[in-house]
Amino acid sequence: MTGEPLWEERLHAGSHWSGVLRRGTRLRLTDVEGGANVAALFYNYEDRLERYNMPDTLKAQHTAYLTKGTVCYSDMGRILCSITEDTSGWHDTLCGVSSAAMVADKYGRTRFQEQRNDFYKNGYDGLLGELGKYGLGERDIVANVNFFSKVTVDPAGRMHFQPGAARAGSYVELRFEMNCLVALSTCQHPLDPEPKYRPREVRLAAFASGPVPKDDPCRTRCPENERGFRNTEMLYLS
Repeated sequence: MTGEPLWEERLHAGSHWSGVLRRGTRLRLTDVEGGANVAALFYNYEDRLERYNMPDTLKAQHTAYLTKGTVCYSDMGRILCSITEDTSGWHDTLCGVSSAAMVADKYGRTRFQEQRNDFYKNGYDGLLGELGKYGLGERDIVANVNFFSKVTVDPAGRMHFQPGAARAGSYVELRFEMNCLVALSTCQHPLDPEPKYRPREVRLAAFASGPVPKDDPCRTRCPENERGFRNTEMLYLS
């Protein structure tokens, strides 16, 4: 990565965040201490009915997880963002986010009235709160990406969380191909075997990226991605 960051932000453990990342911008997410999880949702900022589509993202690229060279598709066949750098190597697309009931069952019940800001958060409520700032609600929460979390599936269809997939300093970099509303949560992954409530901190940094070259690895990964980039470019011709 080159250049000075446009902005930087510390995303505390168990917190949530949202913002607009413009076309031609890169966002780097860094796992500060290792073992982080970042649940992420993406929407077309100008038309929020267009949003990240997990089935199309996986089907088009013949994969079950995301890593460097893959992209996130919208439900209109356009590219929301591309993964241009990745030191973790595997990001879960299948398992969704934690709920209040799930966190209570696994880690115990807490309340803000008693524990204040130390009460146990969950990914679903965090994302819902962020989306509400933009006029979105429960029906707008779709299958998300879990950055820094690796989940494999055995021949019987059972899912297995793989601890240690991301270590301290691991990062993933997203290049935005559309003007995107991004919502993030740093709550623990639903399948994280950690017996204690212990989400991790993540650092955000945004950079300018510029135009995408014709030989870009994300674009040339497969014919479907070529079409996805072309669909996206047509949206911005005017």
